[in-house]
Amino acid sequence: MNFVLSSAADARRIALLRPKHKVQSTKYKTDTRRVIARSASSELKIEAPWHARVFPNHEWALVVVLLFECTVFSLSGANFFTAANSFEVTRLAVEIGLLALALTPIIITGGIDLSVGSIMGLAAVVMGALWRDAHLPLIIAAVAALVLGALGGTLNGVLIARLKLPPLIVTLGTFSLFRGVAEGLTRGIENYSGFPSRFLYLGQGYVGHIIPTQLFIFIVAVLAFFWWLHRTAFGRSLYAIGHSAEGARYAGIAVAQKLFVVYLISGFASSLSAIIYVAHLGQAKSDAGTGYELMAIAAVVLGGASIFGGRGTILGTVLGLFAIVVLQNGLRLSGQPAELAGILTGVLLLVTIVLNRFSWSSVGVALRGHPSLNSFDSGLLEKGRPRSDGPINQELDVKNSQVAILSVVILLAALLVAGSNWLLVRSIRQDVKQGQQGPVTSSNHRLQVAMMPKAKGDPYFVSCRQGAEEAAKELGVDLLWDGPTDLDPAKQNEVVEAWITKGVDVIAVSVENQAGISTVLRKAREKGIKVITWDADSEKDARDFLINQATPQGIGNTLTDEAARIMNNKGDFAIVTASLSAANQNEWIKNIKARLAEKYPDLKLVAIQPSEGDRDRAFSETQTILKVYPTVKVIMAIAAPAVPGAAEAVKQAGRTDVKVTGLSLPNMNKPYVKTGVVDSVVLWNTVDLGYLTVYAAHALGTGQLKRGDNQLIAGRLGKIEVVNDEVRLGAPFVFNKDNIDRFDF
Repeated sequence: MNFVLSSAADARRIALLRPKHKVQSTKYKTDTRRVIARSASSELKIEAPWHARVFPNHEWALVVVLLFECTVFSLSGANFFTAANSFEVTRLAVEIGLLALALTPIIITGGIDLSVGSIMGLAAVVMGALWRDAHLPLIIAAVAALVLGALGGTLNGVLIARLKLPPLIVTLGTFSLFRGVAEGLTRGIENYSGFPSRFLYLGQGYVGHIIPTQLFIFIVAVLAFFWWLHRTAFGRSLYAIGHSAEGARYAGIAVAQKLFVVYLISGFASSLSAIIYVAHLGQAKSDAGTGYELMAIAAVVLGGASIFGGRGTILGTVLGLFAIVVLQNGLRLSGQPAELAGILTGVLLLVTIVLNRFSWSSVGVALRGHPSLNSFDSGLLEKGRPRSDGPINQELDVKNSQVAILSVVILLAALLVAGSNWLLVRSIRQDVKQGQQGPVTSSNHRLQVAMMPKAKGDPYFVSCRQGAEEAAKELGVDLLWDGPTDLDPAKQNEVVEAWITKGVDVIAVSVENQAGISTVLRKAREKGIKVITWDADSEKDARDFLINQATPQGIGNTLTDEAARIMNNKGDFAIVTASLSAANQNEWIKNIKARLAEKYPDLKLVAIQPSEGDRDRAFSETQTILKVYPTVKVIMAIAAPAVPGAAEAVKQAGRTDVKVTGLSLPNMNKPYVKTGVVDSVVLWNTVDLGYLTVYAAHALGTGQLKRGDNQLIAGRLGKIEVVNDEVRLGAPFVFNKDNIDRFDF
């Protein structure tokens, strides 16, 4: 008697059910997707149709999603449907793709590995330290990083396979362990850069000027994992472990040994991904790979792997990976906010998990009533679904419901993308009707300026955006405002890469990591795109001009003078900065130290603590400073959220003898200034900074600003000084109790 099931995965489940069903022998061949189960009473032969053999976990749905994405973004995204962008998408997928490939067999066994991103960070900084500090040849440092990754995977494997600890708990622990070791080795400050061009070619080079170098590594990895998982007895045994580890042991499978191997391979793949990551960005930092583990897991699960184990394919993982990457790339080329990619990815992921719920039910419905399977565990097959007298109809109902849910998701995605594009076009048309386009270039081309903050949610950059949009409206400039939601140099690089593909006229970046972004900015200049930096600078050869809100020396001197005034030129103070690797903050600190040595020998800087641009982190760091250094009289916070965070810590501690000063926005600090906790706030007009950046970008893009000019006419700001390759907004301003109410930003 023959039955045709909906997928080969369903057939595998029947073959791997527990041996209580009086089955005398079982034979399973994955290459033909066939199961033959013989019993004393009859023979059951189950064979999947061709489409189920090619797409055993309904991976065809992802093919539909990819085709839909490509169609939408070809219409809405500039230069999306080009060979160059197609290869660019593959390049952006390599690091996360290697992690996803390694996680596929782990998830098939019913496990998880949350430590892959942390292993990336540890392997990256170890390789950088061995090369730069230990002066080892780079090839040896890279091999050492691979060995280190394998050792990290070995630790996970021993704890999970030998000691039988839960994978979630183990890898959650090593997730923190490996990241903590990486941060401890670098103190959160060290950033290894300056790697030789031959190494950088691995992550930044192109074969034939179009094919990314690292793509060849990814293709080899895909083929190797496909052969290993789907064409070897070792790989097939992982499915048995995922269905029932105990049953696999009874079948003679060395479960512990195979689990150990998959976690070891995961660690090795993570360190390989770290090497490519470093070559891609040109820097090795302890936060490398942050969040990558979640993206990799999302790709695997989206590709049809069951989070409960026993199901998954390499094809599905690759399709899931590219569904995510194409979505991100297309949204950026369409000028949509990056957050929309997270929303749509989350929706697709949730729907995929819901669809997994139906698979066991469909097996039970399809086989119910067959005399050879009467002894099957109904609870195992049914998963709580009620019996029905119409098995065939119910199987079709399940399939139709799956298709219906997927169709709804695709429709929602279409509406979101179409709606956002409609709003964009509508806003442009309104500007045209109102006659606010302003001047255009001689070719009637509307200049497109892409402007990136360090972190979109930071109130400092929110106020900068107000000025940028004001200037864009005056000049008739198409302004693209996008960037990471937190301080993430890797995300900055990804956004710039998308803007290069889109072909914008001018890129303006507030740089989080100088060495990390300079490579991609050089690439933009090579493509003929004008590049300016604002708020924080890149390396000089990576941009045309710097929009300098104030000179580092002027900022450092003003901050130091304010601290000296508050402490009457004598005493201890501490600094709460944003990030210990932020180029502009480090430049300010260098000038603060120089000012101390030059003018204030009795002032002592006792601590420099990072807040990572987060108010709560600044609060906790200030609490620590007050306890460890009780003689501190001034907290100098040099990041916008850090000043109110430090002020709240001082207020709650009841330390009326301690004052706060620093760089921040007046509106964020008015309550603390009025109560006297914050003595003064040093800053420039952030709205004017955004305004000047767009004016300078427009002048540069239209040829009105060039090297050698000594001034720029910038709308309501009037004449702005230009010195060499710097456009200077002006001297810092000190906000205090007497004047702060006059400002509203």
